[in-house]
Amino acid sequence: MTSPKRLSQEQERSLERRLKARDERALGELYEQVAPWVMGLTFRILQDEDEAGEVVGDVFVQVWRHIDQHDARRGPLVPWILSIARNRALDVLRRRRRWWRKTERIAQAQGVPEDNVASTPHEASVPGWPVHREVHAALAALPEEQRNVVLLSYFEGLSHREIARRLHQPLGTVKTRMRMAQQRLTERLKHLKDWLQ
Repeated sequence: MTSPKRLSQEQERSLERRLKARDERALGELYEQVAPWVMGLTFRILQDEDEAGEVVGDVFVQVWRHIDQHDARRGPLVPWILSIARNRALDVLRRRRRWWRKTERIAQAQGVPEDNVASTPHEASVPGWPVHREVHAALAALPEEQRNVVLLSYFEGLSHREIARRLHQPLGTVKTRMRMAQQRLTERLKHLKDWLQ
């Protein structure tokens, strides 16, 4: 994978036209440009390089199969791809959690001690890390109550109602904190928007 680079609007439109014309070379070019961002996002959610790599492959298969569903009037191509990646990664995370719960129940029933040793690569080894470092800094700058709702929503895939239950907070409070956090993050990270356009 190459280093992440910003796609110009014209490059993006050209790639999308070629993808819709079933040009496989366009898929390869898109992968080279966007896969580092997809890998960074999926790794942030899954904290597992192998699983994140599998999701990256799945995402580009889905982009190839469903490119006709992308409507440029509703937004640029790259955020659409990142949205697919986020949803796929959250699906994997939910499956993994179900598997962990099932394994824990079996282990408890059999009296097997838990083994919590896990090995994950350092985030800085993941392509796209410089952007993720800025996102992490922006998240860290949020007040704790705002940061918590963002992390639970975006990286654990919880709905506002589920967050309210988890944090024992009124639903309106959660929604307000989310809105305030989004405003702060948008302002702090506006200099990163160019690569999305």
